[in-house]
Amino acid sequence: MSFQRILTQTGKDGRLRKLYPFHISLEGMESVLLCRDDEDYDHLQKSFYLSAWKMGCRVVSEIAMSNHGHVALLSSGIEQARRVGELIKKRHSQYISWKYGDSKLLKRSDICVKYLDTDWYVRNALAYIPRNAVGTGGRVEDYRWSSYRGMFVAGRCPSGVRRVADLSSRERERLFHSHEDLTGVPWVLNADGNLEPVSACDFQYLESAFNHDQAFYLKTIGSVNEAEMRQMLVLNGREKQADVEMQAIISRLAEKWYGKTILELSPEQKAHLLPYLYRCYRTTIPQLARCLRMPRDLVADLIPKRGHGDQQGSTPLQVEQ
Repeated sequence: MSFQRILTQTGKDGRLRKLYPFHISLEGMESVLLCRDDEDYDHLQKSFYLSAWKMGCRVVSEIAMSNHGHVALLSSGIEQARRVGELIKKRHSQYISWKYGDSKLLKRSDICVKYLDTDWYVRNALAYIPRNAVGTGGRVEDYRWSSYRGMFVAGRCPSGVRRVADLSSRERERLFHSHEDLTGVPWVLNADGNLEPVSACDFQYLESAFNHDQAFYLKTIGSVNEAEMRQMLVLNGREKQADVEMQAIISRLAEKWYGKTILELSPEQKAHLLPYLYRCYRTTIPQLARCLRMPRDLVADLIPKRGHGDQQGSTPLQVEQ
């Protein structure tokens, strides 16, 4: 069965809803550490799943790092995905404040949410997430605080020893720092009390994205352009490019896509570039008009209108009530 980037499922109210793929990054600002010991990593990882579950979303892949974290999830709209990101940030900030007396983490960390609007974008985001473990100096498969070990294992959970649904309220408070009623979740803990990702993440979606071929998944992890994905998934939601930087970006794309300079691009080629630039970089219609030497009104007409959530690449803004 071919990969379906946008899924349709029946909600709790019996109505059909669409689920779209998003990437959420939690970035420590000013070199703030989000995780200092194993307990912190465990809390951040559990916060990914608790926050998504509370908002009615599904985690596909995740990783918790010392000063940042990444989550790919399925959500009915970008506002809902943003709420998940803000809840992750709030939960972990409250935890850090409780444990270390640091109440300023909320102000020194940032959330960025990006809609993954093509199959290429989904696959590379899903490969980029576990690839972050390489920065620790080890191997992707050895990194403990990642959902990687839940992929391509046929849904088996050999390390699982206890269901979260069976925990007492006191155990939930100790292990999850939460009073939420978790009796309906299918999650499983290992002997150390850590969450087993295979029991909590939507590994079927990830495996489908790679045509159920583990070799394809591993090859993409090994070849993903980390700098490009960091720019697209993490930095572009925070940093606005100066004109000279945007021109350099357009020049690279023009050379890569068409083997031309900006000045050599045809009107049709510029029209093809515009939606991609507007979607993937924090830019504006006036800036694109300046850099591509096009009338502002024409640029505005060529930019896809936001808010429809269709297959054309526009960002889904609707949120299921």
